[in-house]
Amino acid sequence: MDDFWFEFVEVTQSIGDGVLFGSTYALIGIGFTLIFGAMGKLNVAYAAAAMAGAYSSLAIYILFDAPLVVIFIVSAICAAILGYLVYLTCFRFIPVHNHLAALMASVGGLFFIDEVIVHATRGSPLAFPSMFSEAYFEVGPYGIRGDLLFVFFIGLISTGVLLYVLFRTRLGLATRAVAQQDVAARLCGMSIHLTNSTTFAVAGLLGGIAGAMTAAAVGILSPVMILPLTIKGLIVTVIGGLGSIPGAIIAGLFVGGFENVVMYFRGIDERDMYVVALLFIFLVFRPNGLFGKTITRD
Repeated sequence: MDDFWFEFVEVTQSIGDGVLFGSTYALIGIGFTLIFGAMGKLNVAYAAAAMAGAYSSLAIYILFDAPLVVIFIVSAICAAILGYLVYLTCFRFIPVHNHLAALMASVGGLFFIDEVIVHATRGSPLAFPSMFSEAYFEVGPYGIRGDLLFVFFIGLISTGVLLYVLFRTRLGLATRAVAQQDVAARLCGMSIHLTNSTTFAVAGLLGGIAGAMTAAAVGILSPVMILPLTIKGLIVTVIGGLGSIPGAIIAGLFVGGFENVVMYFRGIDERDMYVVALLFIFLVFRPNGLFGKTITRD
């Protein structure tokens, strides 16, 4: 009985830690969802821009001995600027209906940003400061890491601000109008390109926060984090349902908890393999995701 109780506590502890860390996946998934909802296209360079924002904030922190809280602000601003540049270079001048060209351009943007980071850092991992890393709260048999709790609350605040912008501001109204019917939005005098570029910048803000949160939770920044974060973000977007922000939130927390449980039972070497297998299960049995629109197989 004692062994069973110990195992139960360890498993539920792993789920809780994973859900807290999953808020970073949720933010990355929301960014993918925002862009897909506005343009119907996937920006594969999104997570790379988010991590580049984290690298920029680390440089400011080291060069100017800036306060830790500045890291998240600088990371968000730099990632927003990069998101805007990605829109200009990979989407702005490509015909609207040429989805493959835009997708391949964003893939090129991903590799370009990755190569810049590798050359700037010589591919070496860098220590990244975390906030409240020494804090540890005990609730019965469970323990909650202060840094993970901080990451989770930052994710909640960022998501709340985004939802307010989308549903209570003119920018949000314009974004939803362009996403629903771009021709009608253009006839109403809305600038499609201005709205799309602003959406990329807003998504970049979220990505920059998520990039800094990921690095703060792990404790390091490394170029090898870019591709896994991109894949996890795409998996969260698909599982949640393409274009669904609530779906991205729930899927991000779910994937975080799921991968932590897999890591507990099977080790870190098999973690990503099972997460990708989870994606295939959803594609077979629920291709429209948790909250996405119905997709036919024709």
